[in-house]
Amino acid sequence: MILEIKALVKEFQREGGSPLVALSYLDLEVEEGEFVCILGPSGCGKTTILRMIAGLDMPTSGVIKLNGKKIEKPGSDRGMVFQDFALFPWRTVRKNIEFSLELKNMPAKEKQVISDKYIELVGLRGFEKSHPYELSGGMKQRVGIARALANNPSILLMDEPFGALDAQTRNQMQKELLRIWKETGKTILFVTHSVDEAVFLADRVAVLTARPSKIKEIFTIGLERPRDRADPEFLALRKRILAELEEESAQAPKIV
Repeated sequence: MILEIKALVKEFQREGGSPLVALSYLDLEVEEGEFVCILGPSGCGKTTILRMIAGLDMPTSGVIKLNGKKIEKPGSDRGMVFQDFALFPWRTVRKNIEFSLELKNMPAKEKQVISDKYIELVGLRGFEKSHPYELSGGMKQRVGIARALANNPSILLMDEPFGALDAQTRNQMQKELLRIWKETGKTILFVTHSVDEAVFLADRVAVLTARPSKIKEIFTIGLERPRDRADPEFLALRKRILAELEEESAQAPKIV
């Protein structure tokens, strides 16, 4: 077991009002090398879960353990990939990928060996000296993935990484991510709003309840890869998960 979340509660204090309870006694376990997608109604706390695993936010109560160790702060054993790319516009592709390595005062030659490895892995050979404004959305996200992998993290946390891409690029990046996952053997926890994307990518799909959120159901996706979106089994699973998600979305409280 690489990731263990037990009785996770997260409350946000609202000015002049009662606390907003985002997560209520949420439990989740993830095996090493597993690809798990998280689905849930808007505002149910999906991103909050990733931020707490990353150590960027702290739980109100409950425990998150990675490799048996309680998470209490950010660390290089977790890599984060964001929807908005979060690249440094003044740095080249190589320099963006090497940023976290610079913080470790790693020698220049070692940094280049590592960045070369991940530039090759994500298919950006020839774009090492390009800046983000020169790249397409899909290429920017490739940089984000390479940067997250450069630290050789135990787990990759992905917060709707393809949400800003057009449909064709999104489908292409899903296939690329599966290739990268297979080649690296990394554990991936992936937040998405797309049921289709979750069924295409994941070993398991965790559906959250409306806020305050906990796990409603976990679906095991037993379909062989590469998956055919037109396959009857794929469509049947998609329909079942969508029904659970729509039921929770209908019950989701309005944010006040």
